[in-house]
Amino acid sequence: MSQPHLSSEATDPASAALPLRRVLPAFAVDVALAATLSFSTLMLGLFGWAVWRGIQLAQQHGGAPDAHALQAQIGTPPVLFLIVTTLVSTGGTALLLYVWRRRATAAERRESTRRLGKPSTWGWALAAGGVTFLFSSLMSAGGRALGLDLQPSNLDLIREGFARFPVFLTLFAVVLAPLYEELLFRRVLFGRLWRAGWPVLGLVLSSVVFALVHELPGLNGKPADSTLFLILVYAGMGAIFAWVYRRTGTLWAPIAAHILNNAIALAVLQIYGDAPA
Repeated sequence: MSQPHLSSEATDPASAALPLRRVLPAFAVDVALAATLSFSTLMLGLFGWAVWRGIQLAQQHGGAPDAHALQAQIGTPPVLFLIVTTLVSTGGTALLLYVWRRRATAAERRESTRRLGKPSTWGWALAAGGVTFLFSSLMSAGGRALGLDLQPSNLDLIREGFARFPVFLTLFAVVLAPLYEELLFRRVLFGRLWRAGWPVLGLVLSSVVFALVHELPGLNGKPADSTLFLILVYAGMGAIFAWVYRRTGTLWAPIAAHILNNAIALAVLQIYGDAPA
């Protein structure tokens, strides 16, 4: 499969906004497909690991152990397996939905290439990356001053992954995650509503979905007020990435901004032992 071209949305503008009754169902289908494919792939991976681990334990004990004992001994998957499974499930979903639902046209590819050569594109990308980190830092500081629990749900996984596999974790957090997240949330989700003539609505909805993927209420083990605050932080970050995508017209700009934000956050985590959301 050829690599997707991360392209502009502005080369084939609609003369007027399409009716929301046509646009929102397509957006909802994108979200439903993304959630279903990503979750099912993740669960399949976890189930496969549990089966493999169960077979290992049965061989060690010379037969199938008691069900309760087996469940206790299986434990949790290793950190590297969890990171790779996340990469496959979410990254694979992003790539599939891009090819299936929002593949770039030849005109979009040409326009994206042209805009990559503009110094302003990279200036906006660098500015957006810095602003995103500053925004998340200030919001996190304010939330902690209010006594909220603002440790991101994936922070422990990142810490353990960096301690054991620093090169791979850095590659995953700084490069791979921004690539597939921007492909999914900005190109597929935001891009659909932007192209249909509803960029502000697209910015809001795609940013909310982006936030919910990072902090899902009821599943992150945090109080409601902390979860809501984290959702606001992540939604704000997603809005900045969507804005710079629209401003520059090439998906490489929010990817670069996302990479810069994650690189700074990871460096701060290693130096100070903490990082903003």
